[in-house]
Amino acid sequence: MYKIFVEDRFSAAHQIKGYKGQCEKLHGHNFKVKATVEIDKLNELGMGMDFREIKKQLKKIIDKLDHTFLNELPQFKSCNPTAENIAKYIFLEMKKNLKSLSEVQVCESDTSSVSYSEN
Repeated sequence: MYKIFVEDRFSAAHQIKGYKGQCEKLHGHNFKVKATVEIDKLNELGMGMDFREIKKQLKKIIDKLDHTFLNELPQFKSCNPTAENIAKYIFLEMKKNLKSLSEVQVCESDTSSVSYSEN
């Protein structure tokens, strides 16, 4: 089994409603997103999947999140835009066009991240 990783970044603001602490206040992050695809066979070129295709799918989604106030987006109207919910949202959107997607990781900082998969 091969695991193929791509990363991209976006900047956005959010607030965690109901949280008793600083995260309840409006604040922003430079999010890093890592998408993982699992492939068990290589093509005739010796590639599992073209990095460009995975990057294109990821970019299409994070461009909708970049430089926004996440709480105002329709996908986060009924839930807090936590790193967990952002990872799940990106995963489910990518999975529509990338069936071999296995995991999405969202990093809020260099030391804090969460991943989402269907396993």
